This record gives sequence, structure tokens and C-alpha cells, in this order.
Amino acid sequence: MNYKADISLLFVAFVWGATFVVVQDAIAFLPPLMFNGVRFAIASVLLWAWVLIFERKPLDRQLICAGLLLGIWLCLGYAFQTIGLLYTTSSKAGFITGLNVVIVPFLSFIILKRRPSFNAVVGSILATCGLYLLTASGDMSINKGDVFVFLCAIAFALHIVTTSIYATKFSPILLTTIQVQTVSIICFICSYLFEDWSLIPLSTFFEFDVWLALLITALFATTIAFFIQTHFQQYTSPTRVALIFALEPVFAALTAYIWNDEYLQQAALFGAGLILLGMILSELPQHIWQRKKSARLS
Repeated sequence: MNYKADISLLFVAFVWGATFVVVQDAIAFLPPLMFNGVRFAIASVLLWAWVLIFERKPLDRQLICAGLLLGIWLCLGYAFQTIGLLYTTSSKAGFITGLNVVIVPFLSFIILKRRPSFNAVVGSILATCGLYLLTASGDMSINKGDVFVFLCAIAFALHIVTTSIYATKFSPILLTTIQVQTVSIICFICSYLFEDWSLIPLSTFFEFDVWLALLITALFATTIAFFIQTHFQQYTSPTRVALIFALEPVFAALTAYIWNDEYLQQAALFGAGLILLGMILSELPQHIWQRKKSARLS
């Protein structure tokens, strides 16, 4: 089941990376918070329809609280990232967001008392170096936008760790549904408070590209992706999940190259290779290193 979980989570990273270009084009028409509010609202309708037709399991207080907490961490991640992008570059934001690959093992050790394996630690370091090469633009000075994006990385890391806690305790579909609806409600409230709806032309809601982006992200990048994450995290560790999700910017870069003809520099290609190497290294059985160590000692 571990390999099924890894492949499924790899598909999630691919979907998130592949839809990045679609989302970028759509938020040129709709403000980010409103876009996410509509996106997660559509996803919650789809999920509730599935629950009412096929699931029919009762909701209890603990399940609702767990879903609300997951939704809050997820929404904070999107919110901090959106605010941060107002003051920093997308390349720096991509690197700092990807730092959850090293934050997750740290939080996992503190919260879950799980010590990451040697393979996972080395894999996380390689993935972080790869993220820097893939996304860095040379300017590593720190501004307030970078601080907000770092808070985003912590929120996403907490979402991964918290999902590992609740994934084994509750129905994955119900847990996914509640957290997705929570994100939608918070995004709409924040959009109403901080975004000027009067500046949005009425014609925006008739744009084909906007609705295509909303439907694609609602179905694949939200409904299916978060259900897969919630379901399969019970079969793997948070550290491994973070490593797999570190491939998201790799898929985003490849999609941008194919879709928008964006040029990939050699450093970016090398960085993508390091991220892949880090993930592969984390998959190697721990006893391989123990054998090599014992062989050297003998």
C-alpha cells in the first residue's frame, strides 16, 4: 500500500503543478481570494453530493472539529502565500513555500514524536537545494513578503502533519468535504473584507478561460487531489508526503515550458533532478545504508 500511496500522492503533485499555469491565467480576471472561494465552493458541492448519495455516514463533533482545523491550516497557507506575492517575486515564493519539505520532519518529530529516517533527512536536504536551483532568481534578500510566504510554508506543513493525525481516525471523504467547505467560507469572507468586488467587471463571469480554470481546479486540483491526500496519508509518513509534494514546482516548470514556451535554464533542470533524487533516496530501504556502514566497519 505504501507504493500505491506514493504514486497517488505523486499524481496530486502533478495535478497541482500542471494547473499552476491555468490558475495564473485565471487570477488575471478574478481576485485570488474570490477565485479560491468559488473554486473550493464548487469542490464542496461535488463532495457533498458524493457524501449524500454514496457515503451517508453521520457527522460527529470530533470529525467537524478535525475538518475545521485542516481547513484553517489550508486556508492560512493560501492566504499568506497570496499576501506574500504582493511584496516578493513568484520565484522566491516558490522556493520559500517549498521549504515545508524541511519543516514537516521537524514538526513531525515535535508533534507526532516520529524521528525521520536518515534517508528522509538527506532526501529533504537534496530537495531543498533542488528547490533553490529551480526557483531562485539570484535575489535572496529578505522582505516582508518573504516572511508571509514562510508563514505559508509553516501552515502547509501543519496541514500535512495534521492530516496524518486525523486520516486514520475519520472517513477520508467526510474529512475532505468539511475542510474544503471551510476553506471556501473563509476565502469568501476574506475576499469580501479585503478585495474590492466593485472593480470586477461583470463580463469576467462570462469568460470561458475563467470558468475552465475554476472547473479544472475544483474537480482535479481540489476535490480529487485533497481526497487522495487525506485518504493515502494514513499509509505513509508526513516527511515522505512533503518530499513528494516538493515535485510540484518541477511539474509546474515543465507545464510552463510546454504550455507557454518558458525557457528552463540548466540550473533549473539540475534543481529538478536534485528534487527527484531526494525523493528516490527517501524511498530506499534503511537497511541498505546499515549494510554499507557495517561493511566499512568490518
